[in-house]
Amino acid sequence: MTKIDRYILILFARTILICFLSIGGVFVVFHAFSNLDDLIRLGNDSGSMTMALIGFYGPYMLMLFDWTAAIIALMSMLFTVGWLRRSGEMTALLAAGVHHGRILRPMLVMVVLVIVGQWGLREFVIPSYREVLTSKPDELRVARTQAMLPSYDKSSGIQIEGEGLYPSESKIDRPSFRLYASLPDYGDIIDGAAATWQPESDQLPAGYLITGVTRPARIDDLDSGIVNDRPVIMTRKALPFLQPGECFVATTLNIEVLRDNPRSTRMAGLAELIRRIRNGSVHSSKDLHTLLHDRMLRPPLDFCLVLLGLPLVVNRGDKGLFNVIGQAIGIVLLFFGLKTFSAAMASGGYFLTPALAAWVPLIVLGPLAYVRYREAQEQ
Repeated sequence: MTKIDRYILILFARTILICFLSIGGVFVVFHAFSNLDDLIRLGNDSGSMTMALIGFYGPYMLMLFDWTAAIIALMSMLFTVGWLRRSGEMTALLAAGVHHGRILRPMLVMVVLVIVGQWGLREFVIPSYREVLTSKPDELRVARTQAMLPSYDKSSGIQIEGEGLYPSESKIDRPSFRLYASLPDYGDIIDGAAATWQPESDQLPAGYLITGVTRPARIDDLDSGIVNDRPVIMTRKALPFLQPGECFVATTLNIEVLRDNPRSTRMAGLAELIRRIRNGSVHSSKDLHTLLHDRMLRPPLDFCLVLLGLPLVVNRGDKGLFNVIGQAIGIVLLFFGLKTFSAAMASGGYFLTPALAAWVPLIVLGPLAYVRYREAQEQ
């Protein structure tokens, strides 16, 4: 790496940082003033206002970076090259025989690093902060139930309902497990005070431990409920370590499946989305399939977005900087408009499958992005 490469790389990275901090600062100011009383109470409860703000807005900054990194990279390239032109350094480089493609190379390397970092945050970091990102400040102070989506387990014939969820505790408040399978000893429902999700272990399959069972009466005296030759409902007769009034219901429908919050689903990692779609016990919507394919193709699509704007970076002509930025915004709107239109077509079942809906933007824009990249290289 030459000295000029390092200079352009540092200038570009600094521009990205300034743009992101500017956007993040505006977001924090507007959001904080809209929730000022709740944030003050959250700070008083935690003992430190600074740590409370970092704990609450830190995950939001990660999510904001995931949403805007590609757009910020494109705009930062425009600002960086604009600065090189204004300072006369671009003229000196071109006069020395350095073509535009060589000048853009360190910035494209940085764009790749930004997209890789964006992918890492999206898949491994943001999913662990879903509780903060889907809650208001006052909801973090006091544990409150969140809305629950009743879900049917096709493999066991049980529909899981309840008053609400405590996601941080993996618990259902006042659960009602409706039994559609043939289990005459249990009637048609199991009611309890709470149901806690238990991951699969050596002793038990994955499922819910229901405490304070009120229906059916005398749950401890019942034998295990068998569906399709496998135990689905287990009582103290099968599991002596259970306390009186407890039973265990085997199911693969975990707390995340039951959350009635599309934002939480969109923040799930790729591995979790794959597991959910492969789970034969629960119905997977077309929206979920489209989201999976869109997530897989997100990195190359983000890089395509940057490549589409390269000719604007290297060939401004007599256009002003803000005129060029306006054209770049038009490219961004076209890019996301095509993605949104394809996803809507797949979700409604019109012409496009979920997989094809995710590929259409790349099929349409990929060749165009390559042509514009070659055009920028040759100038």
